[in-house]
Amino acid sequence: MGKTIDLWLDLRSPYSFLAKDPAYALEKEFGVALNLRPFALEIGAAVNLNDPQSVARGLRRIKYLYADARRFATPRGLTILGPKKIFDQKLAHLAWLYADKSGKGRTLVDLAYARFFKRELDYEDRGAIDALLKESGVDPAGFQAFVAGEGPGELAAHQAEAEKQGVFAVPTFVVDGELFWGQDRIDFVRAKLSA
Repeated sequence: MGKTIDLWLDLRSPYSFLAKDPAYALEKEFGVALNLRPFALEIGAAVNLNDPQSVARGLRRIKYLYADARRFATPRGLTILGPKKIFDQKLAHLAWLYADKSGKGRTLVDLAYARFFKRELDYEDRGAIDALLKESGVDPAGFQAFVAGEGPGELAAHQAEAEKQGVFAVPTFVVDGELFWGQDRIDFVRAKLSA
């Protein structure tokens, strides 16, 4: 493989879910290496919880975004149901990094997205995350030590690198330092790689 493309994803983002399979196709089409990286969106920062109008606007926006995501997902046979609450993705992102050490990060990401958007996976449930690791082919025996030890630092380093690259939302492709934000920008990424 030649060039490496960073693809920043949040496991809670329906648009990240929609981006991953077309992004995988870039590897075959262009012989590039796709580096999937976790980025934690600050979902709560978009709404002022002390302002009822801000909360109402935020809820309308979220409902619209999920309806829009379903417009992209349905023709591809993907299910995207809005979650019943705003989940903390940190444990799932730590599991992703932990699985990546065994070469199974992408497997975990694939399984996590499909289940989360069918409301079959709780990202805050340690038992569910351990089961996800096992199903991904990763022994979860050392996961607790990773969560209590170097894991949070590694996750923070990814977030810092995303900020350094200028990432502000997901999914974001970074090709030769140029950012392409949104699952619907894949054609721009393809054009950049063709140039």
